[in-house]
Amino acid sequence: MKPILLSYLVCPTCQQNLECVATILSNIDIEEGFLFCNICHKQVPIIRGIPRFVNDDQPLQGENINTAHAFGWEWQTFQVLHGLEQYKAQFFDWIYPIQSKFFEGKIILDAGCGMGRFSIVSSEFGAKTVFAVDASQAVDVAKQNLENYPNTHVIQADIHNLPFRTREDAQVDFIFSIGVLHHLDNPQQGFNDLIRHLKLSGSIFFWVYGRENNDWLVNIINPIRTQLTSRLPKSVLYVLSGLMTLGIHPILKLVYRPANDISALAWLKELLPYYDYLAWLGQFQFRHNHHVIFDHLVAPVAFYLHRQDIEK
Repeated sequence: MKPILLSYLVCPTCQQNLECVATILSNIDIEEGFLFCNICHKQVPIIRGIPRFVNDDQPLQGENINTAHAFGWEWQTFQVLHGLEQYKAQFFDWIYPIQSKFFEGKIILDAGCGMGRFSIVSSEFGAKTVFAVDASQAVDVAKQNLENYPNTHVIQADIHNLPFRTREDAQVDFIFSIGVLHHLDNPQQGFNDLIRHLKLSGSIFFWVYGRENNDWLVNIINPIRTQLTSRLPKSVLYVLSGLMTLGIHPILKLVYRPANDISALAWLKELLPYYDYLAWLGQFQFRHNHHVIFDHLVAPVAFYLHRQDIEK
């Protein structure tokens, strides 16, 4: 943990500044120690350089516990970075129409950072400070991936109980949350809890599963996931999703991607189901798509949200 992070962190309960006791230092970074609040008398451990606001004294609640465990296992298993330029292109797909200049000089919160790939991209785009926050053990992978980005800070914390200033004292310029809110027990409450930390001039971008045009996911895949695959041992699901990828990946590469890249095959676009999404997946290698399929099957909770509800 970099000492400058103390100028941003506050007690999630009372919003007071936190004191720090370091027991192990690496250069000037704090590797082990704890933060404490003089008002609430709560302690937050610093373990492997990460302040852990999710701990035995401040645990997650409800199904969010199992969700964090599932995604923590996922990001620790699929932790290999596939290339910065590829992630930049992917990030632009997610956040369109936002462009790179938007990030320059801003304080950014990556809410649900996983292994930190988009925190890296935000740093590359010139952000002043990036908070890479996740409730799961994925933070350990994110910390490794962000070691060479001095303007980034990895924090293990719950979206519902973040250790940042709120309302008129808020310091965050921009929050993005990609593929996270729909996995919370209460997506609306997650959104409300995030925007408390935005400056009045700030903005938020979030991407969630859409209900429209996804009947087969909602009516077929979703029940299979909730009743079966999310309950399997993660190692079993890893093998099962790998076998599924073996069947799907050749179709992506040999059918969907050529329909996208070869003009003579463009007529296929009208015939292929879920063309846009599956053709997009066709650009990636097997390992990436294995991860995508695993991701669709592992979460205990996943809401498919109507556009009108998102607009509200």
